[in-house]
Amino acid sequence: MQEPGQELAGEGPPVEPRQAATVIVLRGGDRTLEVLLGRRNPAARFMGGAWVFPGGAVDAHEGEGDEAHRLAAVREAEEETGIRLPDPAALVKFSRWITPPEVAIRFDTHFFLAELPPGQDAEPDGHECVAVRWFTPRAALEAGERGEILLVFPTIKHLEQLARFASARELLDWAADRVVEPVLPRIVMAGEVARVVLPGEPGYVA
Repeated sequence: MQEPGQELAGEGPPVEPRQAATVIVLRGGDRTLEVLLGRRNPAARFMGGAWVFPGGAVDAHEGEGDEAHRLAAVREAEEETGIRLPDPAALVKFSRWITPPEVAIRFDTHFFLAELPPGQDAEPDGHECVAVRWFTPRAALEAGERGEILLVFPTIKHLEQLARFASARELLDWAADRVVEPVLPRIVMAGEVARVVLPGEPGYVA
């Protein structure tokens, strides 16, 4: 069984990825690091029931380029969780992932970091997002391993990277001057089993 969001495309040229943005909302300051995950509506056609960072596709009115991704990240955070991030320009770039060309629904997703504004907390909208929860990255990974929450490959890989940091401040300081390069995973078939591989891993072909 393929995980949500990794349904394979049929024959023909790859689908052009849609531009998207995601915001990893942080709290903990210089004491700890917690990140916000929201559970997608189980009835959703794309990644139904998965726990993900708030995000979604860039709308046409938001334009193109970096500014459009920032505007989309802020909008999605408020729509899905009620969190109002006051300054799109203050978002910190963290990563960029492009869905494998072998997958039917593709996104070119820009991930940003943002601290939870003072006096705010998250509330699910009840439509796209049906539950929200704060986790340390390690606790989220362990909950996924126990089957308590459904995590998909990109979220797992981001949580693994985030788990290396002891606090939100340490993470933001590390990311402040980082040059973000796009990551393009690929799907490798082993018999009838599809496996996702990252650049540098055995079996990866650009």
